[in-house]
Amino acid sequence: MFHVKTVSALTRAGADIPFKLCSQRLRSTLTSTSATQAVSQDNVSSRGAHRDSARSDCTGQPGRGGEDGTTTPANEISVDFEQTQEAYKSKDSLELLRSLVVFKLCSFDFLVDKNKEIMDLGKKILGQRAFDQFMKMTFYGQFVAGEDHMTIRPLIQKNQAFGVGSVLDYSVEEDISQEEAEQKEMDSCVSTAEKESIGEDHRERKYTAHKQFGDRRGGVTGARTYFYADEAKCDQHMETFIKCIKASGGSSMDGFSAVKMTALGRPQFLLQFSEVLVKWRRFFSFLASQQGKDGMEALEQRLELKQLQDFLIKLGAKGDFYGWFSGSKKESSGTIDMLDWNSLIDDRTNISDLLVVPNLELGELVPLLETFTVEEERQMKRMLQRMDVLVKHAIENGVRLMVDAEQTYFQPAISRLTLEMQRIYNREKPVIFNTYQCYLKEAYDNVTMDVELSRREGWSFAAKLVRGAYMYQERERANEIGYEDPINPDYDSTNIMYHRCLDYVLDEIALNRNANVMVASHNEDTVKHTLRRMNGLGLLPTENKVYFGQLLGMCDQISFPLGQAGFPVYKYVPYGPVNEVMPYLSRRAQENRGFMKGAQKERELLWQELKRRLASGELLYRPAY
Repeated sequence: MFHVKTVSALTRAGADIPFKLCSQRLRSTLTSTSATQAVSQDNVSSRGAHRDSARSDCTGQPGRGGEDGTTTPANEISVDFEQTQEAYKSKDSLELLRSLVVFKLCSFDFLVDKNKEIMDLGKKILGQRAFDQFMKMTFYGQFVAGEDHMTIRPLIQKNQAFGVGSVLDYSVEEDISQEEAEQKEMDSCVSTAEKESIGEDHRERKYTAHKQFGDRRGGVTGARTYFYADEAKCDQHMETFIKCIKASGGSSMDGFSAVKMTALGRPQFLLQFSEVLVKWRRFFSFLASQQGKDGMEALEQRLELKQLQDFLIKLGAKGDFYGWFSGSKKESSGTIDMLDWNSLIDDRTNISDLLVVPNLELGELVPLLETFTVEEERQMKRMLQRMDVLVKHAIENGVRLMVDAEQTYFQPAISRLTLEMQRIYNREKPVIFNTYQCYLKEAYDNVTMDVELSRREGWSFAAKLVRGAYMYQERERANEIGYEDPINPDYDSTNIMYHRCLDYVLDEIALNRNANVMVASHNEDTVKHTLRRMNGLGLLPTENKVYFGQLLGMCDQISFPLGQAGFPVYKYVPYGPVNEVMPYLSRRAQENRGFMKGAQKERELLWQELKRRLASGELLYRPAY
């Protein structure tokens, strides 16, 4: 029969997990939300009728305009991204010249394709010390802040003086061969039971390791990659992140520090837990379709418990399903939604007890794997404990933690574990930010469900919205292995998805002032769209609810005017020793070639500012702060 184990909650003592998974039973308290997809990139802010009426009824919000955000309030703040003098006020002329040269060189395919060979040759000719100095004067100096937490401080403080904060990211990446990467991935993503073929498993191909895609560095835009070696290495990564957190707290106020979950433990757990979460959601959708509620937005689907019980009994399942969701039938509303359904994955003493999935044919929960070793159980707990340690250090140092998004076969688990930390630590203020990749078809459903959960439970929703970093890799893997492509079909549909998710969160901020979003985008149209929506909703930059983010060394003509206009804007700041950061930097040059080729406007603005300084006698200009 279908059954759900109820055992004692996880505690913070000893080796137990440092936080509970869905420890609070959710109540079905809110009506559905809906959103109509817009037809253009700059007008994608449609929302369900109840949100429209709620916004129009909201008092004390000056200057709210129409749904397209075009009404101009009295306190509107505009930003001119064409004023080169303001955009490059923080740069001396040599820095402008370096940017021009680097962007131009990155637009040549030959140099980008052969950059590793060219750098190896450069080391032989110049020697390591001279080569490092040359890189600091060019590519490394353009995109990396420095070698350690001390050398990055002057740049961070200078940027802060001109209104731009920092998201620190220690960007050292192992320089290993493809064969080594593939072997490490297979060793760390396959359980002992799978290796020994013990018992029956119910794994899907998407959530199992495949050697041809074991090197997760390929087809990735600007994201560093970690491969599991052992628990000691994960502890080293945790210590590195702690140093990064302390550096962020010591260098600036209200800074961010970025972390990656795959750096902190064996990725096997993320694969398995992701599969469990996806299968549970899929089973809910199947049950909704049986009640004639398919094709609706995720949060609009509500199952009638009586029909649910009758249907499951026909399958041979036994049990009182009202008891799954409520202490007594009298307290139940008679319906459940996806959030209530997710609460079935509750806290258990052993994390391996979480790795169960609904089997429709058998009418019961079955283990994803029959055998789970004590060592694997311990490794899972250590990953969660490391995350908890990082959050506590972030709070102590006044730093916010940005959990980066990763591949779709890891991401459900990463998002869920991040959400669990938000439920604990985002009660008073936003400490932990989750990352949503808007090139994913399911991005809007993920954002709306997490916003709704935060509203029900009274904690601060905090998100970084990105377009995504793994498109080429994800598409190739889906095509080769044989599952549905998780990525939106084209760039325009990704833009629509990005603005749809953004508008939903902006509306939530306007309604409740208890959500936060970082618009992490180099797209000027997206930034302008955000400013229009903020003006229309009466969201002031001084409220520190809407942030902007760009990579260091790119799009300064967007970042610095925003900062000087009073908007909270941050640079994603990589740092680390030259020799150890170059593998990451080399790959980013290859994957960002399209952006570099398209950076014509940025090159024109840089050249325009250099000519202005030359004509006005300011060529020797030095930024004062």
